[in-house]
Amino acid sequence: MDRPTPTVSDLVRTAVEAVDPEGSDEGVARFYAALEDDDRPVTGVDNLEEHLAMVEDSVDHDVSDPGVTLVVAVVLFLASRGGSADYDRDPDELIRLAVRSQWHGNPPEEVRDWLEGGG
Repeated sequence: MDRPTPTVSDLVRTAVEAVDPEGSDEGVARFYAALEDDDRPVTGVDNLEEHLAMVEDSVDHDVSDPGVTLVVAVVLFLASRGGSADYDRDPDELIRLAVRSQWHGNPPEEVRDWLEGGG
């Protein structure tokens, strides 16, 4: 049975739930709010990485937010796998897989600090 193609908002929601399950990061909340109604199929966005970067810049124009950077990495990881990944719904595993995919296991220092600090 074919699964429907996930939307941008579907992947962003999954990423936000994994990265900031408590909903305590304001930057992540703003990023999610900017994309929560983006119902385009993820495969229909010409350059998803560029689109996400533009949204990231618009919600966090003064400072790079490591939580948002990590959400973007998770979205791109999921999108590269058609919207799903084999991670048993474990958010920590999803984040590890995204970090490995996006930064070959070596994320930027601010993301690493954010992860070590528990978000």
